[in-house]
Amino acid sequence: MTASTSAIAVDIVLQPDATMVDHAEDANVDLLAVYPEGFPLDEKHRPHVTVLQCYVDAALLDEFERAVGAFLAAHPVSGWTLQASGFYYLPFGDLGVAGIVIEPTPELLATQGSLVELSRPYVVASADGTAFVTTAAEPEINQPTLDYVAGFAQNASGVHYNPHVTTGVAPRKHLDDLVAAPFSSFTFSPVGAALYQLGNLGTAARLLHDWSPETPGPIVLPS
Repeated sequence: MTASTSAIAVDIVLQPDATMVDHAEDANVDLLAVYPEGFPLDEKHRPHVTVLQCYVDAALLDEFERAVGAFLAAHPVSGWTLQASGFYYLPFGDLGVAGIVIEPTPELLATQGSLVELSRPYVVASADGTAFVTTAAEPEINQPTLDYVAGFAQNASGVHYNPHVTTGVAPRKHLDDLVAAPFSSFTFSPVGAALYQLGNLGTAARLLHDWSPETPGPIVLPS
């Protein structure tokens, strides 16, 4: 199948509150200490909870945004209570993309299922790297990222959904130790939802639309 060259790789996300952002930033600092070549959490890599990733036909993006916005207005996500329960990572080669695991709730799963169905008229099956945000530091989109977005609705939703907040990259040996270590569970709430264009490794790279009643503040990088 030929990949679309007129698609946008998008991510419908929950915007986490300060409690989760603080935990994610602390985890990111620890990962960067182990693997400085990883990415910092910043304005190009904002902490988020992915609900749905997909490739949207660029010509239908505005219509898609309006449809998602109408759904979220009728089904607000702010005020939910979600629980963080541990660390996990998605391996690729000798590295892994780490994240804080979130326990799925009936509301979260129902919202995701509705958004998967809502998105079908706007989605294209595959795309190339032009669908993503690239930078001088990350000029290429790797194949695992391309494949993950293409297969998200089938492979990472419903019973296969693993809600999480990505915290960075590190060698798998370190991440194995991290996953095995005790984790202090905590709760947090979404402050709203947003639509991002994706960067490499599924990062929330460019804000397309924010439906949050409370817009998240700037990421404060460690000095």
